[in-house]
Amino acid sequence: MKLPITLAWLLDEASAADSADHFLAALGARLIADDLPLAGGALTLAAPHPMIARRTWLWRAETGVVIEALGFEALGSAGSGQDDVGRDWLTRLGGAVVQQDVAGSAPDGAELGWSILRPLTGQESALLHQAARFAAAPLAVLATRSTLAALLEAYLGRRSAAQVLAGRLRRQTGETIRAVLLFGDLRDFTALSETMAPEAVVTALDAWFDRIAGAVHAFGGEVLKFIGDGVLAIFPIGERSPAAACDAALSAVGAARAGMTHLDKARQKQGLPPLPFGAALHLGEMLWGNIGTADRLDFTAIGPAVNLVSRLEGLCRPLGRSVLISGAIAAETNMKLISLGEHDLRGIATPCAVFTLPED
Repeated sequence: MKLPITLAWLLDEASAADSADHFLAALGARLIADDLPLAGGALTLAAPHPMIARRTWLWRAETGVVIEALGFEALGSAGSGQDDVGRDWLTRLGGAVVQQDVAGSAPDGAELGWSILRPLTGQESALLHQAARFAAAPLAVLATRSTLAALLEAYLGRRSAAQVLAGRLRRQTGETIRAVLLFGDLRDFTALSETMAPEAVVTALDAWFDRIAGAVHAFGGEVLKFIGDGVLAIFPIGERSPAAACDAALSAVGAARAGMTHLDKARQKQGLPPLPFGAALHLGEMLWGNIGTADRLDFTAIGPAVNLVSRLEGLCRPLGRSVLISGAIAAETNMKLISLGEHDLRGIATPCAVFTLPED
């Protein structure tokens, strides 16, 4: 049986598409090769993510470019506006007809839509409907892959998720990273939590993590782990200079301090205690990889740099500072820092040159 180009591709090759945007562009190009007069297309998939409810890819036939739009309502809600982003895009392309089909079982099926330059014949319209039917299986593969990646990133972080998805599932596998490390935690939170209801504890922790992790992400860093009320984050050197990574980390700490100051003022108005914190920054190497038992693993960071930044944060209270910075960072950054001299760190053989921010 001779199938149209589009249906043959959907049966034989489409499941190998590595992303939804590539899938949509390839599908649109093959429909055009089957003589369908398309101006563009839209593909919408549900996204099981803590913040994103739907992802919609928008393809323009004239240029082949695909852009992405995100829907941020809570999962399962039937918000207004975002559900129509695909149709709105297709309508604006100026085609004579917009046709949309569900690929797979509703309500979880993907939605495919097309902007068509002229009215279709019955055979052409049937081909679009058939394409949606044939697309259900490869799109289910894409959706499963996307779901797995989203869940792993939500619980493990982007870098760890990439390691797991790459199949690094055995002990003693990982990578050595040179980066600025940031370690921060709340002060006296254990004692404070004993006087608070569990719901209030969770709310306070979420507020703290929103501010510290939000600042880290805003300046190009990545949270590796939440440890109780603590957070370990990195600003990888990669292709940029160590000075650029140091400056990004220092800017993130400044943003987190501003956010926590604002939060404490809001908590004071509610009659709630403030949430003082300490944070430390250090530049060094760490091993990020699998540690654990043969069948229960954790992606975690180890190495002298991790030990040092943790011990350095422990000096925040004795020195009466909220932010401490190692000499390794002070040697790279052009930002103004205040020297606090050299200090012994528990478990670290060599004294550490310690600095802080001028406003701390």
